[in-house]
Amino acid sequence: MPKVKTNAASKKRFALTGTGKIKRKHAYHSHILTKKSKKRKRNLDHTALVNSANEKQIKELLNLR
Repeated sequence: MPKVKTNAASKKRFALTGTGKIKRKHAYHSHILTKKSKKRKRNLDHTALVNSANEKQIKELLNLR
């Protein structure tokens, strides 16, 4: 049986924590930053955890079982 390929785009966007949860970055922090407040940009800077409802889909993309 052939190997299953990991989705390359997902590999760049998500990372695993030590406990097996999936980290992600916030959207809206790449451009058009002048109109956004300092507080908003600062809060977008932090990483977040993927919602449990989407965890299964992302694990499939990353070939985690």
